[in-house]
Amino acid sequence: MHIDRKAPKKAPRQRKSTRDRLAEALQSLAQGKGRILNHSEKSWASITFAGARHRLELEFAGNAAVEAGECFITFLPEHEFAIPGQLVADAAIAQVDHILDPPRMAVACEVLVLEES
Repeated sequence: MHIDRKAPKKAPRQRKSTRDRLAEALQSLAQGKGRILNHSEKSWASITFAGARHRLELEFAGNAAVEAGECFITFLPEHEFAIPGQLVADAAIAQVDHILDPPRMAVACEVLVLEES
């Protein structure tokens, strides 16, 4: 009887996209307390730059999450993103809806990400 002792094949490693890396960076800025409900992107270009405008909608549910959401709103416009090969040219809060009972906040933000050349 022959037993094959080869290691099982690993699944190919998928590279994270700019979209994935941006979502992770925003989750980190939200202290892991914001849930991304929607993430859309639209190609963007000028004479000298190319990239995409991302729009994300996040939900912060509960007192601690709403507090994290308020920090997210405060710090997003000046946040220094570290996305390899990309430059965040603009990050802004587009809309905020706040409910007191139960504590919940919905935040929409827009982020312009350009390819570094």
